Amino acid sequence: MSLNNKGNGIHLSKTKKKILTNLAWSSAGKATSLLGGLLVGIIVARYLGPSQYGLMNYVISYVFLFQTFAMFGLDPIEIREEAHTPEAYRKIIGTAFGIKVGMSVIFMALVIITSLVMEADIFTTKLVAIYSLTIILNSFCVIRNYFTALVDNAYVTKAEISRTVLGAGIKIALLLFNAQLTWFIVASMFDFLLLASGYIMAYRKKIGPIFEWTFDTDYARYLLKESFPLLLTNAAVIIYQRIDQVMIGYMIDHESVGFFSVASRFVEVLIYIPMILAQTIMPILVQARNNSDKEYREKAQLFMNVSLWVTLILAVITSVTSYWIIRYTFGLSYNPAVAVLQVMIFKAASVALSNTAGAMLITEGLQRYAIYRDTMGCIVCITLNYLFLPRYGILAAAYIAIISNIVAGYIADAIIPAYRHLFKHQTRAIVLGWKSLFLIKSIYKPYNAR
Repeated sequence: MSLNNKGNGIHLSKTKKKILTNLAWSSAGKATSLLGGLLVGIIVARYLGPSQYGLMNYVISYVFLFQTFAMFGLDPIEIREEAHTPEAYRKIIGTAFGIKVGMSVIFMALVIITSLVMEADIFTTKLVAIYSLTIILNSFCVIRNYFTALVDNAYVTKAEISRTVLGAGIKIALLLFNAQLTWFIVASMFDFLLLASGYIMAYRKKIGPIFEWTFDTDYARYLLKESFPLLLTNAAVIIYQRIDQVMIGYMIDHESVGFFSVASRFVEVLIYIPMILAQTIMPILVQARNNSDKEYREKAQLFMNVSLWVTLILAVITSVTSYWIIRYTFGLSYNPAVAVLQVMIFKAASVALSNTAGAMLITEGLQRYAIYRDTMGCIVCITLNYLFLPRYGILAAAYIAIISNIVAGYIADAIIPAYRHLFKHQTRAIVLGWKSLFLIKSIYKPYNAR
């Protein structure tokens, strides 16, 4: 790509370089978090055993549901506002932070109260109360959002990588001291404190002191109004993606949560592939659409084909080798997770199909209808788990995880009129997409030539 392209090539080149550098840092941070979490998860799971490890994951998933509501869908709105009016960043950050802290206090109280009502075991409520502090600590993600708006994630990613390394060290130290489950919950909560501290240090070094933030009541009303639709969408997504572990713990037992969580760890790693592909392709799709609709449709279809079939092939390989994967990582005591992993790993393929369509609908500005997709997935997930979990156990939850994603990310596109062209692209990818596996380079050629 030339640096002197039609007079403004230098500026364009620097912008693209900044975007790619930012993407590289974000990818490095996410990869470190995933792989570090998997490694530490294996060590901790082998130490705690299925029952206690399952209880730990039940507590984390339970609190996470409430944390979603506390964030109130503010993150993308905050990033948008900071990108549009960078000179008002102190007011935007301060107001968003104030809203999140206020919401966090409310939902922290709710998570403890509901746990007291639902749980006969006071020990579980004690763990929920400890981990619920993460809801408040997560409010400091306003700093990460600001750096995202600046397209400069290097500082916060360094903080996230440091958190991963320090958090892993703390958990390994707990193993050496034969610590009880409560201390691992404390350590998991402490991870968020480390992250919040890292964000603050990054902000102070790059921007300035946080006490310069200001809270504006009128602006708070505006942010709440703008973010409310996204709250509903985010809540629906999080519920149908994470409610299964909570329902397993509540309707079956914590040991079953442990087995299901082990399988989920590997699914999350594979899901990262279509996620990073979607991030990489977004600017290419935007440029292609600006050039011509035909070029955009062709690149979108090719991207969807490759993303789906690469993920599907990796899912097949993982499913076939799942016995050895579980045995030589988490150990034979987690053998019941094998059957779950053999099935649920194909959730990654359904996510690939959904994410690629998601990249298209954002490129086309059609995200306002996404709430209908996610609501359908949420309803299907909760209903099917309620009906089949008690009878068929965690294997049913594995199938339901796939079904929910297919409903939300594929079938819903056939039902929603604005998304029916996405459904056609997806169907073409399922039937004929395998032919595109060796054409990945053609996605990038025109983009790189500019």
